[in-house]
Amino acid sequence: MASIVLGVGASHSTLMNTHWDAVVHRDRADAFRDALAAARDRIVEARPDVVVVIGSNHFRGFWLDLIPSFTMGVGEVIAAGDGGTPKGAQRTDPEFARALAAALVDAGTEVAISARMTIDHGQAHAIQWLLGDLDVPVVPLVVNVFAPPLPTLPRVAQLGANIATAIEEMAEDRRVVIVASGGLSHQLPWPSDWTEPNGEDEEFLVEAWLNGRGEWERYDKRRREIIVAAQPTIFEDFDERFLADLEKGELQPYTELTTERILEVAGNGGQELRTWIAMVAALRFAPGKALAYSPMPEWLTGMGVAVIEPATS
Repeated sequence: MASIVLGVGASHSTLMNTHWDAVVHRDRADAFRDALAAARDRIVEARPDVVVVIGSNHFRGFWLDLIPSFTMGVGEVIAAGDGGTPKGAQRTDPEFARALAAALVDAGTEVAISARMTIDHGQAHAIQWLLGDLDVPVVPLVVNVFAPPLPTLPRVAQLGANIATAIEEMAEDRRVVIVASGGLSHQLPWPSDWTEPNGEDEEFLVEAWLNGRGEWERYDKRRREIIVAAQPTIFEDFDERFLADLEKGELQPYTELTTERILEVAGNGGQELRTWIAMVAALRFAPGKALAYSPMPEWLTGMGVAVIEPATS
């Protein structure tokens, strides 16, 4: 029988790859990178046969012409290679992915499928730093966290619960690690409403989101200039409370947060907390261990790493 053997949550930022030399808070940056290495060690110890990576996509594989709430890669997975993250084909497990997608649909969580999925740093950052040279296949699950209407937190939690049940009911013996990539709090210089962009930068971003399919690199230089020029907004109190509640196994109340409330308390980038909620729900909201919290204004983000062992009955 298949089983979930570990859950990992980790923030991502391509600025970690491309702007390391510009870091002022070097002790925080080192602490975060060391925590990623410690989480990787835990993954090695868990001996996974497959890793489900729940993450976002920053308009390099998904566009405003079509963004499902949840999309699972069930065939080829191609990493875009943005911001110094891995590029090219990733090792996958299509048979496991298709079985998981079918079980989720049977359970009432309608996931879209992609037989040729492009992922970006929203998942490739985790593959790079948590899996590295581990010879383990990945199954990407992309959650829409950028183009409203976003999936509600109760629906995200149900996704995680259904992942747990689906894996438990698989007859084939598989050891599965669930990785959540995203968060914690941050504010991106993106339009609050893509239908009403405000100013030239927002108009450019919406154009990129609408027309970037097949040529996202044409927009990438200016996109990155807009990001790098942004003023950091990090909600440290929220991040620290979130990780403390994770350690206590008390994240279930966070499923009551609305999209609007997350924006208030964690910024628009805080919508990526959906990936953590899905992972934690797949681990049955078991208590975990925060390995690091590093508020990094240089990377615009509150960077956290945590691990959760499955609850024992």
